[in-house]
Amino acid sequence: MKREKLTPRLLWDNVKEVVEPDANGYIIFDDSVLDKRYSEEIEMVRRQYSGNEHGVVKGIGVVNCVYVNPKLQKFWVIDYRIFNPDVDGKTKIDHVKDMLQSLVYQKLLPFDTVLMDTWYAVHSLMLYIDSLDKIYYCPLKINRLVDDKFGKEKYKRIETLEWSQEELESGKIIKIKSFPANKKVKLFRVTVSTNRTDYVVTNDLSQSSTDVVQQVCKIRWKIEEFHREIKQLTGIESCQCRKARIQRNHIACAMLVWVRLKNIAYQTGDTIYQIKHKLLSNYLIQQLKRPDIPMTLV
Repeated sequence: MKREKLTPRLLWDNVKEVVEPDANGYIIFDDSVLDKRYSEEIEMVRRQYSGNEHGVVKGIGVVNCVYVNPKLQKFWVIDYRIFNPDVDGKTKIDHVKDMLQSLVYQKLLPFDTVLMDTWYAVHSLMLYIDSLDKIYYCPLKINRLVDDKFGKEKYKRIETLEWSQEELESGKIIKIKSFPANKKVKLFRVTVSTNRTDYVVTNDLSQSSTDVVQQVCKIRWKIEEFHREIKQLTGIESCQCRKARIQRNHIACAMLVWVRLKNIAYQTGDTIYQIKHKLLSNYLIQQLKRPDIPMTLV
């Protein structure tokens, strides 16, 4: 494994033949931390925030790009980057921009909407998506400063905004602090549960339905489904080798395993968990009948 050099390009070479594209496809970006809390000398491991753990852990950060066909309700991981700023000097935002650029100008996979988490709702990335003539939806933190009075009042925290009934149903035009003076976005107050409200912005100023925005935001959870499946089924967190190249190769192999399992799941109609269980069951039955390594009784 240490002599190989497996890169994200290998993932695309394997997944491009099975992705079912749609002109109205969605691209989702989010990161996941591969838990290495007990490691001492594994390269690329750093302390970073994990949404799964709701705190800071030691691990390897992976920024993932997932493609969703909304008509078929199918999704595929198509790209990823390892977060290792000590070596390449790149932030997670830089990695997302690189993947977007590759997607638009090299992979040529059709899509029109980008979905992101609050961590990626920064003006440089949002303006970059604008420049690609794509739509984005992303929640903002409740302390983000915005202006809904167009200069008549000072910027205020999103959570303190007043909403009319019409605005609750159709959204409101705002300006986010530090954005260009003429750059407006549309803000929606989306009720997620009885004790959680998200404030979602989009550059699609024609969007006029909070219910539609809520449905769009639900699509973003596909990447959480991917994170759960790849961690539970591929052993992506299991490698304890110290060298960065071996860790990178292991992550690449885990991505390929997920793609293969997911493709079989789509073909058979089974869940990816059922596919993994059947493969293991069939292997165990085969080995019990005709073991590759003969067993002898002492």
